Amino acid sequence: MNRARVRRPPLHEGHAQRSARQRPSRWPQPEVISEHWSAVNQNQPEPRTAGEPWRRKYRVGLIITDFAMTALAVVAGWAAVITVTSRGFTAQSLQHVGFLTVLLVVWNVGLAVYRTREERLLGTGADEYKRVANATLRMFGAVVLAMVLLQRNMPSTALAVSLPLGLAGLLAARWTWRKWLTSQRRLGHYLSRVVVFGGSEDVAYVVKQVSAHASATYQVSGVVVPEGPAPDLKDVLDPDWEVESDPERIPDLVREVGANAVIVAGPVPGGNRYIRELGWKLEGSSTELILASSLTNVAGPRIHWRPVEGLPLMHVELPQYSGGKHVLKRFLDIVLSSLALILLAPVLIVLCLIVRLDSEGPVIFRQQRVGLRGRTFQMLKYRSMVVDAEQRLTALRARNQGAGVLFKLKHDPRVTRCGRWMRKFSLDELPQLWNVLRGDMSLVGPRPPLPSEVKGYEGSTHRRLLIKPGLTGLWQVNGRSNLPWDESIRLDLFYVENWSVTGDLMIMWRTVKVMVQPEGAY
Repeated sequence: MNRARVRRPPLHEGHAQRSARQRPSRWPQPEVISEHWSAVNQNQPEPRTAGEPWRRKYRVGLIITDFAMTALAVVAGWAAVITVTSRGFTAQSLQHVGFLTVLLVVWNVGLAVYRTREERLLGTGADEYKRVANATLRMFGAVVLAMVLLQRNMPSTALAVSLPLGLAGLLAARWTWRKWLTSQRRLGHYLSRVVVFGGSEDVAYVVKQVSAHASATYQVSGVVVPEGPAPDLKDVLDPDWEVESDPERIPDLVREVGANAVIVAGPVPGGNRYIRELGWKLEGSSTELILASSLTNVAGPRIHWRPVEGLPLMHVELPQYSGGKHVLKRFLDIVLSSLALILLAPVLIVLCLIVRLDSEGPVIFRQQRVGLRGRTFQMLKYRSMVVDAEQRLTALRARNQGAGVLFKLKHDPRVTRCGRWMRKFSLDELPQLWNVLRGDMSLVGPRPPLPSEVKGYEGSTHRRLLIKPGLTGLWQVNGRSNLPWDESIRLDLFYVENWSVTGDLMIMWRTVKVMVQPEGAY
């Protein structure tokens, strides 16, 4: 079979005229491509500068303080070398300047490479601190490894001083920046406007969570509910918010309210396909697309994305109630409780004298509590009530202000004079450091319940007993006695399944603040 010859068009004038019959092109002509692109791009919002000005200024501030902290640490390391060797400025000490300069540069590059200043980390969570620590340790390890491979001498004294001093300085600087940002957000500054889209119940939950925290990252400016707001949503809606029912109006609503993000709360009409198309419509702007999953309130850090054959799967790891992580937790309990007992010994002695002089009775109050897996133990406290407090409890039951199975009374007549201010600052709980050292309790954990309270537990509440109770915990830093019973249980169960060493350290730090600025203690 003869194939028809396809004659090419002339390349320039003077060429012989060729047949007008041509093979169809496999690619669209430029005009057609332009038309297709216009069709795709016609609904795109106008591009605007990515991010908000305050974010850029905030990151510049972090860069400056990061460099200052690392530079101070490196200089301190160099000074330590000179001091330890007692030789002053020698040729060898001057050679160390080059090494420490490289360390300073690598350190700051590492802080940038490991994205310690990423926008989503600003002002919330422990990830920022984790990344700073991770970047610091990795960069120090890389420098030491390079020096060993190159067979170069390195000032070990400088490293021993610079590493802990620099890391502490970095974390302290980040914490200071975060406190400043939190204070500004409480005043209504530096917040990201968001539009919340989803079912009425899911939108109401997200709105409540965002609005409940004065220092939260986001500020709701509009909601889109396809079926219309239900009564539970109407109760939390602000009159100034824009309310829409048409999902196609989301890009327009984003522009109207100047939103920086769209939060998709739960399942939405159109499913994954619509969410993907919504992401396309938001391209070209600085508007983020955020998916809110109810799983994060249950599993939190145990959630990991694992794509399988192109299908993005959300994997929820099983909680661990034993193993290496718990060994490390116990090690920290022993070390930190021992240090606390030694350092606070003068305070403990003074409190003993105050309790003894204030009222008759023993200094230490021993009470049976329920610990790990239902085992009971004697919990120690400074006595803050009269001796016959247990006998007088029955007469006060009718005035109970506690929730669930708890008995709480804001102005309890059984509390002694010194007991009132000890409770206010949680000083009556300091003897529990001995319980921590013995292994009955942990520094951080669920609240240790009474046997009578455990008898009243229902459903999953018993899961609080899967790990050791704590001297402090999420309940302690989130309202204490002011917390509703259901919220207290939710916090304890979340901690039981999702605790981490980093999280424990953050709770301890927040506990110090709660003791200095008490709220909800009685």
